[in-house]
Amino acid sequence: MSDEQTKKGTLYLVSTPIGNLEDITLRALRVLKEVDLIACEDTRRTGTLLGHYGIRTPLTSLYDEIERKKGEVLVEKLLDGRSLAYVSDAGTPLISDPGYHLVRRAIEAGVSVVPVPGPSAVITALSVSALPSESFAFFGFLPEKAGRRQTFLRTLEDLPMTLVFYESPRRILDALRDVREILGERHVAVTRELTKVFEEVLRGPVDDLIAKLEGGVVKGEITLLVEGAPRKPAAKDGEIEALCRQMEQQGEFSTRDLAARIAEQLDLPRKRVYDLVVKLRASREEDEKAGI
Repeated sequence: MSDEQTKKGTLYLVSTPIGNLEDITLRALRVLKEVDLIACEDTRRTGTLLGHYGIRTPLTSLYDEIERKKGEVLVEKLLDGRSLAYVSDAGTPLISDPGYHLVRRAIEAGVSVVPVPGPSAVITALSVSALPSESFAFFGFLPEKAGRRQTFLRTLEDLPMTLVFYESPRRILDALRDVREILGERHVAVTRELTKVFEEVLRGPVDDLIAKLEGGVVKGEITLLVEGAPRKPAAKDGEIEALCRQMEQQGEFSTRDLAARIAEQLDLPRKRVYDLVVKLRASREEDEKAGI
């Protein structure tokens, strides 16, 4: 291959379709044909993809339970000059899928690791969710047990970005009820079976989606997206100045202590408040010297 190292092989991280087999890049097909070996989560599932495109490259399994041990074997093959592609069952490798230990070990061994980008359930779901996408956070699968799930959601309640999770169809209703209880009445999107025959995207207030899904049978792979916390309006300099004067009337504070108290009360970055307090006090001293 044109970008293959002369002494060591190359590890390619190849993204594969999340449903529709046509959602694969020309580069991904070329790499899968040209490498010496393809490591994958499930040889049967990857075998279906390869058979669809007439690719006969040998397969070997690499799933969570054997990744550390098998990864060492694969790295040895890379060091011997053989090139390897790693694919997950669907989408971009390592995103809530195995592969991290293989990649880390390959990098430590000085092997070139090359991404072959393509489908991702997270990005696909975000694009059709009708929720803000300029910033988002992905957390993988929510905890299975209700108590742990609720505790975890409480740690996210103040995050202003769109929250993205994978969820089981058996737990999606419970997850939505916990979202409503812990995070409040937010807009959400439930995307199911994306790019497949029975693709479905539900959008709206969390109560509406709970009502739509109650009483039915939910099937398929689900990505859940939740609107972020409302952003607090940024305090204006005038508010900081007014509070500064108010606090100074209550007692004497060093500039650092005064800024810390104001920052905490207005929930602002300390540096921004400190810089403004320094300017206010310097300006006041100049006025006093000038007799103003």
